Formats: sequence, structure tokens, C-alpha cells
Amino acid sequence: MANIVVLGAGLGGTIMAYEIRDRVGKEDNVILISKGSTYSFVPSNPWVAVGWRDREAIEVDLEPACARRNIALKPQGAERLIPEENRIQLLDGSSVSYDYLVISTGPELAFDEIPGFGPEAFTQSVCHIDHALETKLAVDRLIANPGPVVIGAVQGASCFGPAYEFAFILDKALRDAKVRDRVPMTFVTSEPYIGHLGLDGVGDTKGLLESELRNHHIKWITNAKVQRFEEGKVIAEELNEDGSTKAVHEVPAAFTMMLPAFRGVSAVRDIEGLTNPRGFILVDRHQQNGRYPNIFSVGVCVAIPPMGKTPVPIGVPKTGFMIESMVTATAHNIERLVRGEKPNAEGTWNAVCLADFGDGGIAFVAQPQIPPRNVNWSSSGKWVHAAKIGFEKYFLYKVRLGKSEPFYERLALQALGIDKLKAIKLDP
Repeated sequence: MANIVVLGAGLGGTIMAYEIRDRVGKEDNVILISKGSTYSFVPSNPWVAVGWRDREAIEVDLEPACARRNIALKPQGAERLIPEENRIQLLDGSSVSYDYLVISTGPELAFDEIPGFGPEAFTQSVCHIDHALETKLAVDRLIANPGPVVIGAVQGASCFGPAYEFAFILDKALRDAKVRDRVPMTFVTSEPYIGHLGLDGVGDTKGLLESELRNHHIKWITNAKVQRFEEGKVIAEELNEDGSTKAVHEVPAAFTMMLPAFRGVSAVRDIEGLTNPRGFILVDRHQQNGRYPNIFSVGVCVAIPPMGKTPVPIGVPKTGFMIESMVTATAHNIERLVRGEKPNAEGTWNAVCLADFGDGGIAFVAQPQIPPRNVNWSSSGKWVHAAKIGFEKYFLYKVRLGKSEPFYERLALQALGIDKLKAIKLDP
């Protein structure tokens, strides 16, 4: 009998627990550690921030779903991983021991790295449901008293899609409220060019996103390093390609929402051999840590080197199918270890992304996600908005029922007609 623990119950961790439960024996224990017993669908937060969704619409009670699948839910949250003892200290003082551990904590939001940054200071956020609900109140104030808006992503950020999404969703909400003509908008990003997305672009995301920004009357500043946020303004240094200063901008801002850089959570940070200096988990091609071979990791908390040198540091995003690819490979590999065999599955790390713009959107397929690629495709249209709604409904339904099959693979196969997009590949 094996004790298999999944640490973190976000997009990756929840389906990780489900998929492991499908693969291991009934005598094996599957334990899901979460801070609280509620799953929240983070991709819907931009909709929450303008009032198109509420908390109840995007959250799932994990207790009945886990009970249905014979998964033990520990909602106390983790205080510290102690890998030398194969156990996790929980916030209530108790401990959970494991034979195999999958770390899927997601990130800690590094607002403190820039003065004036974060919901406690001068900016809004869509990174958490609580933040998004606070942002909705700020949007209401903006509509009542229109003024300039700044949206984007700061230096070190690795998740750019939600920034673009929220810019266009807010544009739509302001048009619906008949105040868009009184709200100048500026997109400020650490990307070297619009549509880079931390992926050096996918298909024509540069052209598509530049065109969308122009059509929506949104100005932009790239290669931006934010110096500080103040009440009513964003101070950002724009860099040249060689890293020298091109200009320092003081952008007026009655409302600001910028995505932060990420780092590993405190429960796993600063463990030698397990994490890199930012606290992300070091894994090999089998999602397995080198120093602690009974520890695996999936999702945003995995350490991935940047695509290359850029004037302003940026990271690589972990998109939905990429994470599901990690999950499927990890479940396969843990199943083999439980049976006394060696890991042999590797996630393909393909990307299928839907970026909703309120009444349209952009989709892209990158196979694999990190170039060079066999498939490098992007497109736009109103169908993306409808597809994103379908994705939300399907994924929440899957979490409620405890389903583990990859959604993105089926979406790619059926809607996009790609016949060789697989979740994993096996060693020969």
C-alpha cells in the first residue's frame, strides 16, 4: 500500500489527484492537501472582475467530489515540506506522511517586489477570486468616475494572457456602460513585443494582438520595467534592446491592474536540491526531482528556464494543456513506481490556449509549447469567446464529478483538427 500525496488543489493538483486515483490500486491512499476545501477556476477571474461571474459560478466544493472518488482531502493547508522525513507539516500542527508526493501548489504572488504594487496598495489583481471581487468594486468606481487605465504585466511575469484578456474585457464592460470614450487605456508590459506571451509568439500573435489593441484604441509600452506604483500613476522605465534606458514614463492611472512576477510558495521554498532560487520545483523530463526521486511536480510551480535573453526579464507561462500533459505523465510514472518499475513518460508540453476578449478573442496552438514547433498556429474571432465559455463549463463540471480526462486534447482534436496532439510520450 502506498501513500500518494498531492500538495495543492488548483487546476493541476485537482486533476492530478483524480488521475492518480484512476491509475493506482484501491488499497493505495490518495491524499489531496489544499488551503481550504474549495476549488476556484482562476481563468474566469477576469469575468468576475467586471461582474460577468460571481464567486458561486466559478467555485466547486471539493469535499463531495473527493469523497466520491475515495480521495482524502486535507483542507488545513501546508506549513512546510520536510522531504528528508517524507512528510508535510500542516498549518494546524498535524503532519501527513507520503511515499510519493506531487507538488502542485501554484505560485506565490510577488507584489512586494515593486513599491506600491498589489491590492493592499495602488493596483488591482485578477490572480485570485478575492482579488477579482475587489477589482469589481474598483471597476464600479471607475465607471462612476471615469479616468485613465493601465493594464499589463511587470518585470519577471510569466503569465501574460490574462492581462490581454482583462484589457479587452474591461474595454467591453466600459463600452457597455457608455463611458469608454472617457477612459484612455495603456497596456504596459515587460514583453519585448506585443504578443510575445513569454513564448516568443505563437503564429501571428504579434500581429493579431497589435491589431486588436489598435482597434480598441489601447496604446502600449513594451520592454517596460515598472519602478513603482503611486496613487494616480504608474512609473515605468522603457528599455532599449541593449538594456539601456529609452524613456521613463509616468502614465496617469485612475485604475491599474498588472500581473505580478511569481515565486514558489513558502512551504517549499529554499529547500536545497528541490527548488531554484525563486522557489520553483526542479524536475527532469519525467516531472521527477533529482535529489528526491519520490517527489514530482506539475503546473505553475515547476521551474522552466526563460525562452532566451530579453531586455526586461520575463518567464515562460504554463498553459492548460501543458499542465494536463505534466499531470498525465506524472500519474503514469507514479503508477509505474508503485509497481516497482521505472518512470518512462514525458509530457509533450503542447499548448492550446483560448484568450477571451469579451465579445471575441484569440486562440493559438503551439506543438510543442517551447519552440521550435511542429505546429505554430493562431487565429481570432467571436468563436473564441464561445469556446472559452464552453471550456469553463466543461472544466467546472469535470471537477465537480471528479473526472480526469484531458479537456484540451479533445478540444484540439475535435475543434482544431490536429490529429497528433498527445498528452505524453514514452521512452523507447
